Amino acid sequence: MSSIIFNRGQKVKGTVILMHKNVLDINEITAAQSATGLIKGGFNVVGDITSSIIDTYTSSFGRSVALRLISATNVDGSGKGKVGKKTYLEGLVTSIPILGAGQSAFDVHFEWDSEMGIPGAFYIENFMLGEFFLVSLTLEDIPIHGTINFVCNSWIYNAKKYKTKRIFFTNKTYLPSETPAPLVYYRQEELKTLRGDGTGERKESDRIYDYDVYNDLGDPDKKESLARPVVGGSNNLPYPRRGRTGRKHAKKDDKSESRSDFVYIPRDESFGHLKSSDFLVYILKSASQNVIPQLRSALTLQFNQPEFNTFEDVRSLYHGGIELPTNALSKISPIPVFQELLRTDGESALKFPRPKVVEVNQSAWMTDGEFAREMIAGVNPHIIKRLQEFPPKSKLDTQLYGDNTSTITEEQLQLNMDGVTVEEAIQNNRLYILDHHDPIFPYLRKINSTDTKAYATRTFIFLQNDGTLKPLAIELSKPHPQEDSYGPVSNVYLPASEGVEASIWLLAKAYVVVNDSCFHQLVSHWLNTHAVVEPFIIATNRHLSVVHPIHKLLLPHYRDTMNINALARNVLVNAEGIIESTFLMGRYSLELSALLYKDWVFIEHGLPNDLLKRGVAVEDPTSPHGIRLLIEDYPYAADGLEIWDAIKSWVEEYVSFYYTSDAAVAQDSELQAFWREVVEVGHGDLKNATWWFKMQTCTELIEACTILIWIASAHHAAVNFGQYPYGGYILNRPTKSRRHMPEKGSAEYAELSKNFQKVYLRTITPKNDTLTDLTILEVLSRHASDEQYLGQRNEGEVWTSDSQPLEAFKRFGRKLAEIEVKLIERNNDESLRNRYGPVNMPYTLLYPSSEKGLTCRGIPNSISI
Repeated sequence: MSSIIFNRGQKVKGTVILMHKNVLDINEITAAQSATGLIKGGFNVVGDITSSIIDTYTSSFGRSVALRLISATNVDGSGKGKVGKKTYLEGLVTSIPILGAGQSAFDVHFEWDSEMGIPGAFYIENFMLGEFFLVSLTLEDIPIHGTINFVCNSWIYNAKKYKTKRIFFTNKTYLPSETPAPLVYYRQEELKTLRGDGTGERKESDRIYDYDVYNDLGDPDKKESLARPVVGGSNNLPYPRRGRTGRKHAKKDDKSESRSDFVYIPRDESFGHLKSSDFLVYILKSASQNVIPQLRSALTLQFNQPEFNTFEDVRSLYHGGIELPTNALSKISPIPVFQELLRTDGESALKFPRPKVVEVNQSAWMTDGEFAREMIAGVNPHIIKRLQEFPPKSKLDTQLYGDNTSTITEEQLQLNMDGVTVEEAIQNNRLYILDHHDPIFPYLRKINSTDTKAYATRTFIFLQNDGTLKPLAIELSKPHPQEDSYGPVSNVYLPASEGVEASIWLLAKAYVVVNDSCFHQLVSHWLNTHAVVEPFIIATNRHLSVVHPIHKLLLPHYRDTMNINALARNVLVNAEGIIESTFLMGRYSLELSALLYKDWVFIEHGLPNDLLKRGVAVEDPTSPHGIRLLIEDYPYAADGLEIWDAIKSWVEEYVSFYYTSDAAVAQDSELQAFWREVVEVGHGDLKNATWWFKMQTCTELIEACTILIWIASAHHAAVNFGQYPYGGYILNRPTKSRRHMPEKGSAEYAELSKNFQKVYLRTITPKNDTLTDLTILEVLSRHASDEQYLGQRNEGEVWTSDSQPLEAFKRFGRKLAEIEVKLIERNNDESLRNRYGPVNMPYTLLYPSSEKGLTCRGIPNSISI
């Protein structure tokens, strides 16, 4: 290397941007609030408290943070990139306009000359007791190169907590075979560090990614009733793997892991946020532990009634509110955001926001049109299937469960089919089914022996001439009184608009929605997004270096997912957690999702393949997306295909830039190790499935990345952010059923004609569980103010140094903005009646952008709540 490049002894100037632990740490802030009262009116912490914290920290940084550059071009005697001399952070820089909230910038100068070559990585050591969040390092005026950027976004703990040095690489992107020789060792060693050795209990500061089964949902040491089977690692209850914590086994069950408040996740999976409204994960935990018990207590005091008696009682949650004792707000939570979540009127009365489904019309949810429309434009819009055989058959084992073929008749359906026969409707793609029979029927005897009373359901739907859907019949099935092998006892209910029959019909629809709510929460939302993505996150960090192009492509779609999943295991899907307590399946919830995971097929979770599998679309090369929707006005599918195509186009451009041939994919050692571990370990219970991509071609890589990004972004948005807008009105989406259908001649049947609302409310989710549901669903349905949406990256334009991928990403963002305009135009088209429905609620869940809060729109990059 020419000595012209660097003058001997010259200094290389750099700028380090970091964030102080206290700015990001909720526990530190709440402690400061309670101890000193420094925070007034909420956690707008970047101001009052941070200035004093920063002053304290910056005065101690001095020689407490050391850095050494590593050469990407010149090697030492062992063939590794040369390591420069140690240097330290200098003075605080106050003149940088690009600093984000809570960030501080420091000068740093490195001794560097021509013998060292061009920097490609750096070591950093923290000698302070506390950790800080390292955002970036920027080197200036590097000869020939100009500016060199290092994107870090990582917590840095005291150096003694690490077995290996903390290293960061420039924003350059390399396939393994193209890595500069001086950096090969460092690239491989960093991956070894992240894999760990599979032993020991993980500590907060650890960065190790490893796998385990779901053996931490129960708590047998606390009481026997909290014991739960291990999910994953068996043929009977297969499941995706979660992140390993290494906690000790439970004393009373050596197959289960002991529980604790601290659940390890690799430290950088918990990024931290700056405003109180952004601590959604923390809010969720606080809601389950503090808010819900306070609300239940307040309700008991206020009404002395354990049940809602009228629909108006339910509506009072939104306009009357819950009167609280004067000190209740302070007891609810140290986080003032709950005053926003449950809106106080200043008189100690908390109100839930009015759900969108009843904003315009408070009774249209009861109509058959809305009941059917939510199957294609609601919060669980990807279950409905085209009916291709009649009567529908079951896949259940006949020896165990008898003959579960539907008892529905053509005559029953044809009463409401406008003169069309069942045969004609099937031939012309006009007959559909919402089938919640097979998954639930095997559990009915168990759950019906508790306070829950449920049915397996089949709902038959007709596509009308105007493009809307109409329910034709509902089949409710329960086990034979003697034993399951005798087959189900089934009854068919038909639409009715007057008298007791109308009340019976509305109850039948409620049983369907209870099943759909359960399936949505356990499968559509938890299993098929949260749980199935976690193994990909683990494998990515274990085998794809941060400089690998696929790591960079997928990274934004992983943010906060392991964090929310760890919390879910503690308060949502755990024994007697929110899901078990307030949804249909109770203690069998995760067990049911494990049985359904047996049928999980990764390639079918790309939107086009999902639509084709369910028979709601057919391949058509002349159609805009290569497939034609058989329900033309299908908001979720129509909008989703626009988003899917945009994602796939972006991924194709990106992958094609780095992989110029199929051989490049097959010969990528890191990619092959990543994919092999996803299949054989992360989703190891399904490793023998023949449908897995072999990962030998560019086409397979593009499709796999597109599916993964779709699941983590648009699919999750579609099933998550409508939870409160649709389900916040418990009458519309009840989560539990407590009585069987009243039979003619019974007291309950007679009561239907006298007080239908009371019977309906005694059948669905009770008052206390409703409060739990509403509180949790509202938190889950909110966007944080620092949310990163599809087409955005929090690193700005320095996430890669390659200009072509950067330009392709900008085109992706522009395409998404164009799609949003298109979707708005669709919602203004009065001929598309399924986009608003009887409740006059537009379908906005797949609008790419959103403001913060409860918006019923917006596609975040990742599963962050």
